[in-house]
Amino acid sequence: MSGMLGFLFIGGALGALVSIVAFAFWLWMLISAVTNNGIAGGEKVAWVLVVIFVPCIGPVIYFFIGHPKRT
Repeated sequence: MSGMLGFLFIGGALGALVSIVAFAFWLWMLISAVTNNGIAGGEKVAWVLVVIFVPCIGPVIYFFIGHPKRT
């Protein structure tokens, strides 16, 4: 039984770590979208909305498409 409890503890700890990293990445992309001066006002609003309302893939899309435009 202790082997199963150890497995559950490791899985829970790993899941918590992944969640914290994913939230930190989401927050980083949200702050980046808000403060990015390399994109125009309307495009900035669109990126912020994408990051907020599509939380699983929006920050990743912004990272590869919108984030590099920073000046």
